[in-house]
Amino acid sequence: MPRILIVEDEDVIRLALRRLLERNDYQVDEADSVQKALTSYNVNDYSLIISDLRLPGAAGTDLISKTEAPVLIMTSYASLKSAVDSMKKGAIDYIAKPFDHDEMLETVERIIRSTTVERQPNTVEPTSIQRKQIADANGMIGSCKAMQQLYDHIRRAAPTDATVLVHGETGTGKELVARAIHNQSTRSGKPIICVNCAAIPETLIESELFGYEKGAFTGANTNRTGLIEAADGGTLFLDEIGELPLEAQARLLRFIQEDEIRRIGSVESIKVNVRLICATHRDLKEMAHSGRFREDLYYRINVMKLELPPLRERGKDILELAETLLKSRCEKMKKPLMHFSPKAIQAITTYIWPGNIRELENAIERAVILCDRKEIDNELLDIDLELVDISQIRGRRNDTPPRAANNTPDRNRDNRKPIHADPSEDLSLEDYFQRFVLEHQDSMSETELAQKLGVSRKCLWERRQRLGIPRKKVSARS
Repeated sequence: MPRILIVEDEDVIRLALRRLLERNDYQVDEADSVQKALTSYNVNDYSLIISDLRLPGAAGTDLISKTEAPVLIMTSYASLKSAVDSMKKGAIDYIAKPFDHDEMLETVERIIRSTTVERQPNTVEPTSIQRKQIADANGMIGSCKAMQQLYDHIRRAAPTDATVLVHGETGTGKELVARAIHNQSTRSGKPIICVNCAAIPETLIESELFGYEKGAFTGANTNRTGLIEAADGGTLFLDEIGELPLEAQARLLRFIQEDEIRRIGSVESIKVNVRLICATHRDLKEMAHSGRFREDLYYRINVMKLELPPLRERGKDILELAETLLKSRCEKMKKPLMHFSPKAIQAITTYIWPGNIRELENAIERAVILCDRKEIDNELLDIDLELVDISQIRGRRNDTPPRAANNTPDRNRDNRKPIHADPSEDLSLEDYFQRFVLEHQDSMSETELAQKLGVSRKCLWERRQRLGIPRKKVSARS
């Protein structure tokens, strides 16, 4: 039975969380401070430590350096930036309060399952260390479930010569994936030739890919080596292969089947040794069925398909990407290191990003150029919060980051009046939230309620909707 240590100074939350975990077959111990946790227990004996971020005496992140167990940090919605900082210090993940029971259980199960696999000496499953090595070596950022799966597939596919099809929306980083596969392969010492099929005119695509002989057509004054031949021994990356004309598709199919090409105007074939990686944002299967893409070519290139998730589905990775890009742009433009305001964090983590990483990169670069302070606000990112699709946010998976509050983050928790509740009552966190709102909404404004609960007004509104608690306005105070 997995053992879990809870470090939380609020009695009601600690007790409710303990009962939740014990009902799901976890063995649980508890402490109300870091000091008590360290003096009362051997913190290395646990499968997981769940600790609040802000505790009396020492921060929950102080446990990270004192234990080999993974540490899950709990934080209020208003402390999102601090939660991200805690992950940089080594926390395995963070979860925002108040949280759903299902969200907490899924997070706990995922962490224990992944770290258990990692600790097994003879395991054949990839560990988080292996995934991180692949990501770091290739400049890839992100640890959401979809990205972890992508790293695993890169690790498995790279040593082979199998043709790979990378599928993902525009701006998600498909070329970066292709380069990662090449860099992890035995061909890493040879060139990788990248071709954007959509950027080459239809009349030139065949001569660019396959080359031509002198006199093959008007203007062919000399022999020309094609891009496939130039990639001999290495890797050819064909981006947006769905835009390739049907005539060129037929020649490409012969190259894949025979490992040879024939320059335009030549009667002789040339043997080549090239690993092919293709990418597209289109549904090639549907295109093949409608006759817009050769069906035989589709099945030839769809040997190993890698799905690259859109930015809006990458959860906590979004803010990590944004902060990494911000630091990079500041260094590149020789500007002092900047940081995002709470409202900018809210914008970044709730915006849908139809242009994906490319749009995020452009927004941050523009903000760095225009910013004459150390803090980047929402206006400089040119993101309109009124256009955020709340239904999309509500439908995200549990690895989606919470939204930052509009007020200043990291509000001093000790200045808040305690929420009165009887720890002996069998209250769930949802019951606790609902009771507090019902008992105090006649005497407090929405802002005051949100501050007492440690959430944003928007989060409070969403919880009201889900729990069916109608909002009551307080005269002269709301």
